Amino acid sequence: MLAAGGLIGAVSSVVGIGGGSMTVPLLVWRGVVPVRAVGTSSACGVAIGLASAAGYALHAPAGALPEHAIGYVYLPAAIGIALASVLAAPWGTRLAHRLAGPQLKQVFAIFLALVGLSLLLGG
Repeated sequence: MLAAGGLIGAVSSVVGIGGGSMTVPLLVWRGVVPVRAVGTSSACGVAIGLASAAGYALHAPAGALPEHAIGYVYLPAAIGIALASVLAAPWGTRLAHRLAGPQLKQVFAIFLALVGLSLLLGG
């Protein structure tokens, strides 16, 4: 699990995601109830996001981005994403608890398929 966590953290930081798309399937495969896997993944995403942002902020050359940026972290975008996440989290929690385990797995699979399709289409 330590190796899987390290790999998920590394890949997540490189591609700019919180890691849920990899953490949830791993936890469900290991027998964790889907609702708990989503919650655990969200908590892991906070640690992954903070560590990634710190790395990108501290290891960029001066002037890498325009004004209002620290290293590679553009602060207006980071604040917007953080606010949207905080506002959407209660809705996501309610939705995850309303869906049965198999339904939650299906919703997550559809989400991953849409993300994959978006990547294939260059979006």
